[in-house]
Order: sequence, then C-alpha cells, then structure tokens
Amino acid sequence: MTNILAIETSCDETAVAIVNNRQVYSNVVASQIPIHKLYGGVVPEVASRQHLENINLVVTQALEQAQLGWDRIDAIATTCAPGLVGALLVGQTAAKTLAMVHDKSFLGIHHLEGHIYATYLGDPTLEPPFLSLLVSGGHTSLIYVKDCGVYESLGQTRDDAAGEAFDKVARLLQLGYPGGPVIDSLAKQGNPQAFKLPEGKVSLPQGGYHPYDASFSGLKTAVLRLVQKLENEIRDPLPLSDIAASFQETVAKGLTKRAIKCALDYGLSKIAVGGGVAANSALRNHLSEAATPHNIQVIFPPLKYCTDNAAMIACAAADHFQRGHTSALNLKVRSRMHLSQVMELYDSKI
Repeated sequence: MTNILAIETSCDETAVAIVNNRQVYSNVVASQIPIHKLYGGVVPEVASRQHLENINLVVTQALEQAQLGWDRIDAIATTCAPGLVGALLVGQTAAKTLAMVHDKSFLGIHHLEGHIYATYLGDPTLEPPFLSLLVSGGHTSLIYVKDCGVYESLGQTRDDAAGEAFDKVARLLQLGYPGGPVIDSLAKQGNPQAFKLPEGKVSLPQGGYHPYDASFSGLKTAVLRLVQKLENEIRDPLPLSDIAASFQETVAKGLTKRAIKCALDYGLSKIAVGGGVAANSALRNHLSEAATPHNIQVIFPPLKYCTDNAAMIACAAADHFQRGHTSALNLKVRSRMHLSQVMELYDSKI
C-alpha cells in the first residue's frame, strides 16, 4: 500500500494530509477565513503570504498526526492547477523541495480531480463510471468520470459558480463571508416558497434550453431586485430568512434537475457530489429525494472533505501513483486548466 503526503494551497486553505489509498492517516487544514472575512472575499496576495507562514507547521502537524516518518512516505503530491498562482506556487515549491530532499516521487494534481476523489473518502467502494457534480466557489460542472484521469465535461455554469453566487448573495444581504454556511443556516428558519426566483436556464441558438448547463448571474440579479423592491416598500426588517431560503431552494432544485437528467441520459446509476456546496443541506435533500425513484445512488463526501483539503488531493495522487504516473520536477502551476487535460501533468516513469 502507498502512503502519499499531499499539499493543497490553491486558494485560502493551507492543508496537508497523509493518505494510504483511501484511508486518511492525517488531515490538517489551516483556514484563512477569519483573515479574508475582513475583506469580504479572498485577497490573493494575502492568501499567498499566509500559506508561506503556515506551510512548514502544517506539514509537521500532518506527520505527527499520522505518526509516520519520511521513511514511510512513498510520494509527495500537490495541487498545481487551477487556482491562485501565488498560492499554488507556495504549495508546489514546498512539495518539490520535500521530494528532492527526501528522494521521493512527485505528483502534480488537478484541484477538480481532487474534489472528485473526495467522494472516494466517504465511500471507498466507489468505482467509475459515474457522474460527478462539482459545485464550489469557483466551479460548477457535470463530469462523466470514466476512469482515473479520464473525464468528459457534460455541463457547466456559463457565469458565476454556485458557491460564488452564494457568496455574492450573502454580501448583498450583508450576511458576511463565506456565504454558503450562513445562507444555509438562515434558510432553515425561512420559507423556501416565499419568493419565486428564476432558475437560470441557458438558451440554445436553435431554440430551447441547454439540458445540463446552468447560469447563476440572473438569479443573483433577481435577488438584488427583490431586495430593492422590498426596501422601496419599506419592509423593515427585511425577511432575510425567506430570501435566503428562496434563493437556496432555487439553486438546489436547478442543480438537482440537471444532474438527474444528465445521469439518466448517459445511463449512469451513481452521482458523486463534490465541492464546498456539496455541504449544502437543501442540495443534499433535493438530490437524494429526486434520485430515489430512478434507482440512482447519490454519494456525498463527509462534510470535512467538501471544502478544500489535502486528503482529497492525496487520494487522487495515490490512484495515479499506483498506475505509474509521476510528474516532472519542472512542472509549472497553472491558474486555469481544463479537467480533460489532467494526463498532461504526468509522465509514465517511476
């Protein structure tokens, strides 16, 4: 069995984990949320500096938690794309240095592939093929998972990602950052049918709507206009819980409808959900209920693996490493990289 130490620094979490295949030995995350809360969102330069301050300590804590020495580590992995370039560079530089100093193999991992593998940590028996619904602050996609490193994009958002929409609506309602958890909590006190909001369909040139693509910018604008309307009516205080519940309900139903249709159209009996929005209670409830009549199995990662973490990166790296995939030490970070390009990160030498 292979022990992988992985580093994740694509955005605002400094994370290190040690995973043996799909068994997590340690998973340490140093969150920067309290710092970025002051700015209402992630500031790239601030994130990079925090990674520099945290990385050595988090690596040490991961080794201590796993009770392993470097002699028990087989390979070192890091997120190399996509993400904030400065943040990615911190993690990659640390990983490459550790690989050279301790004479270990090195692997670069695609961040979205990590989110796909987060579901394996919750269900170690999961195997392709299946449909992956990735919903995070930067990405909303429907991915046909055919095998390790073999992915086909079937649907995506045309503008804001689902998590980004949650953050922007939370900012509009003056609820703070990050928006997902606070809206989810507030929505539980509200009426999801209080306000009718647009789902965000994507029109096709030949007529009709794209069956799998989504759009959240119109929904965000609709919430803004709703707030302005209520303010003009001198609704004080604003019915924040009803607005939050109606917004969340619209997002959850839209994602559910597309995921179920996509799975049925492609004959896939499993839907694996990953990304920060996978923690959303409305999405979990709607998708699970909608899948049952169709005998579709829905798998969600444990909540601690929904947001960015290094355990999911290590899990992906373990699968690649066991297939003989390693990366060159001159591998570069990329702010953007399509999931279909994953195999460009590896040569076949060990």
